[in-house]
Amino acid sequence: MKRRASAFNLAGLVVAWILVFAFFTWQVGLPFASRGNVETLFRQTTIVGLASLGATFIIVSGGIDLSIGSVVAFVTVVIAWTVDAGYSPWLALLAGVAAGAGAGLLNGLLISGLKVGPFIVTLGTLGLFRGIATGLAKEQKIDAPETWLNDILSTLARSERWKLLPPGVWFALALALLMAWVLKRTVFGRHVVAVGSNEQAARLCGVPIERVKLGVYVLGGLTAGLAGLMQFSRLTVGDPTVARGLELDVIAAVVIGGASLSGGQGSIAGTLLGALLLATIRSGASQMGLPNWVQDIVTGAIIVASVLLDRLRTRREV
Repeated sequence: MKRRASAFNLAGLVVAWILVFAFFTWQVGLPFASRGNVETLFRQTTIVGLASLGATFIIVSGGIDLSIGSVVAFVTVVIAWTVDAGYSPWLALLAGVAAGAGAGLLNGLLISGLKVGPFIVTLGTLGLFRGIATGLAKEQKIDAPETWLNDILSTLARSERWKLLPPGVWFALALALLMAWVLKRTVFGRHVVAVGSNEQAARLCGVPIERVKLGVYVLGGLTAGLAGLMQFSRLTVGDPTVARGLELDVIAAVVIGGASLSGGQGSIAGTLLGALLLATIRSGASQMGLPNWVQDIVTGAIIVASVLLDRLRTRREV
C-alpha cells in the first residue's frame, strides 16, 4: 500500500513539473525550453537538491534542521579562505566538506546528547554558524584565486556539451542514488524510518535512538557541506551572507517530495523532484519579469501548501 502511494506521489510530481514547465514555456517562449536553460535549471536545483538529501533523512527521523543555509555559507567561506591562503583546491574541498560534517556533528551531539529539541538547537546554530562565517571572512566576501573548483557547477563550454550536464549535477544524481539505497535497503535506513514512525516503539525494539539521531545530523551536515561546495563553484567567492532562507527551500522540497514533518515517511526521488519543481517555478517567475516580492509570495505559498498537504496525508492515513 505504501509503495503504491509513493509511486502515485512520484507520478504526480512528474506530471506537476511537466505542467509547470509547459506553462512557463508558453509564457516566456521557446528559450525557456532550450538546452541552455534546462542545464541552468539543473544547476540551480543541485544546491538545494544536495542539501535536501541529508535533510530527507533528518525529517524522516522526525527531526528538523534550520541551520542548513548558514552551514552552506560557512562552507563557502572555509573553501575560499583555504584557497586564498595558498593551499591546494583538494585540501580546500576537504576542509569545506569537513566543516559541514562538523556542523552536523555539533547539531547531532546537542540534540541526541543533551536531549534538546531539534527546532531550538538548529535555530541557535543557524546564528552560530552564520556568525562564525562572518567572523572568518572579516565581514566581507573572500575572493579566492580561480581553480578547478570553479568548474564543478559552471556552465558547460561549447566543446564540453557532450557531457550534457556539469560534473556537479552528475555527482548530485549519483549521490542521490546512493542515498536512496541507504534509506530503503540498509539497516541504518530502516532505523531512521523506525525512529521517525514511533521513537518509543523503536527504542523497545533495540534501535539505538541516540546514534541514529547523531548519524542523520552528521549526514545532513555532510550534504550541506557538499551543497556549500557547489555554491562556491557557482559564485566563485566565499560569502557569509549567501543562502539565507535556503533551509526553507530544502524543507519545502522534502515535504513536496512526500515526506511527513511528523517523521517516518519520505523518499529521495520525491525530494529531488520537489527541488526541481521549486527551481523551475523560481526560474520561470524570474524570466517572466515578476518582481522579487511576488516570487517570495509564491515560494511562501508553496511552503504553506506543502505543510497543508502533509497534514492531509497524515489525517488520511490515520
